[in-house]
Amino acid sequence: MDHRETELMLKGYGLTTAELFYRMPDYRNVLNTFIWQDYDLAPDHPKLFQFIEFWQREIDGPLHSVRFCHRKMISPGQWRNVTGEFFLH
Repeated sequence: MDHRETELMLKGYGLTTAELFYRMPDYRNVLNTFIWQDYDLAPDHPKLFQFIEFWQREIDGPLHSVRFCHRKMISPGQWRNVTGEFFLH
């Protein structure tokens, strides 16, 4: 995990995972799945909805449905900066 991810989590972002079900362009009776993951803000999920809009605009396979979950990995009250260590023998 890099510093960018930690900073996002401290600002309230959580990991959003979405499973998109879509129809194959040439075979409308066949459903396929695509998994998408990114850090996003609940409850509005702007990045998820931006991706769904991109899909509808640019991808030929029409969406059937979307399932998603959101998990806050860390909150400001759970993290603290440690500036030193003490070792006991």
